Amino acid sequence: MELCLSCLAGDLVHVLDLAEGVADVLELHASQVDADAEIRGKLDHLQILDGLLKKDYDRRATPTNHLNNATTVYCELYIRSFGSISPATMDYEVDLYLRQKWQDERLKHAEITEALDLNDPNLVKAIWKPEVYFPNAKHAEFQYVTVPNVLVRINPDGEILYMLRLKLTFSCMMDLSKFPLDSQVCTMEVASFSKTIEELSLEWKTMNPVIMGKGLRMPQFEIVKIAASDCQESFHIGNYSCLVAEFHLSRSVGFHLIQSYLPTILIVVISWVSFWMDVDSVPGRTTLGVTTLLAVSSQSSGIQSGLPQVSYVKAIDVWMGTCTAFVFSALLEFTFVNYMWRKQSVEILDGKKKSPEAVNGKAVAQSSEEPDLAVAVTMKKCATTDDSVLGCESRVPHNMCPGRETLTKYKVRARRIDELSRFCFPLIFAVFNLLYWSYYLS
Repeated sequence: MELCLSCLAGDLVHVLDLAEGVADVLELHASQVDADAEIRGKLDHLQILDGLLKKDYDRRATPTNHLNNATTVYCELYIRSFGSISPATMDYEVDLYLRQKWQDERLKHAEITEALDLNDPNLVKAIWKPEVYFPNAKHAEFQYVTVPNVLVRINPDGEILYMLRLKLTFSCMMDLSKFPLDSQVCTMEVASFSKTIEELSLEWKTMNPVIMGKGLRMPQFEIVKIAASDCQESFHIGNYSCLVAEFHLSRSVGFHLIQSYLPTILIVVISWVSFWMDVDSVPGRTTLGVTTLLAVSSQSSGIQSGLPQVSYVKAIDVWMGTCTAFVFSALLEFTFVNYMWRKQSVEILDGKKKSPEAVNGKAVAQSSEEPDLAVAVTMKKCATTDDSVLGCESRVPHNMCPGRETLTKYKVRARRIDELSRFCFPLIFAVFNLLYWSYYLS
């Protein structure tokens, strides 16, 4: 009896396993049937779509051509990348998705119950689509990797979404009068190429017509605002609908502060070191002045090499020109001070060559060369030391120091010019910075 019960239990377990297996098979079969039904449904929808395109569909006519109305196309731009704007070529590169939506009642069918997403280029050629272009684009490329980046979605109500990915280079005519403290407005224009406003009307999407990709940043600019508006292209053959997206950009000053402004400020400050050097240090002061002048000139040339040759003055031109003027003025100041310092030596040499005074119209003959030699040595000491006039008069007869007061005046004047330059040059440069930054940052 116990043996029969154990046999029955084993058979029951075996039957349950078989039932679970049959259930799995039935479920798999049902899912396969659903998938096959879905595929057959899609195939049926595609066959219906092919039938609509072959029946009375004319891709040359607009969807509202029979109503004598303009077909409204809603556009949207999704920016994937926004390249750095080049001042030299005045253009910028973008990688974007262009999305267009319109209503085509000719592709509406009651048996189409779901949206059809297709990327068949032949289908794109078979249906009507708006012939738009970018008026301010200098170069454009259609993306083919790994397949043609185009999508056509046909909704059951006849609404069509046409999306394609493009890489374009847009022109951006910039005003560089405040470069590099400037703000620019660059545009993207989308316009109808062959259909006038009586046949095709372009409009921006109601909400967020221009979308920037998540985490999108530019190296030299910050996007302040994006404004989308309508425009109209007028030609002698007709008026065409167009859209324009304005990107308000503000240039980041950090790069130019480190690469342009700070180095030139240091060069100008280094040129002021010569004011604390002795006037007799001719090689040192000359080398310092010429070196700083060449450095600021090289810095200016490097900045100008990356900019277009415009006919107006830029903010960076004002800055570099003023810094060059400060360095050149420091070199001129040393030249003038050195001339004033050496002027006394020239007068001493001229004084030595003067002929002795005539007494009663005749030259007084010197009885001995020893006193004259002693007087000449004493006069040389008077000219090369900082003794006062009174000290000179105590060792040399009063009539033998005729130019002592004039020599001291030139020497003191040269030193006073150096002392004034130590304060005047930094003060004037500080005033220039205050005026410069307050004007160009306003």
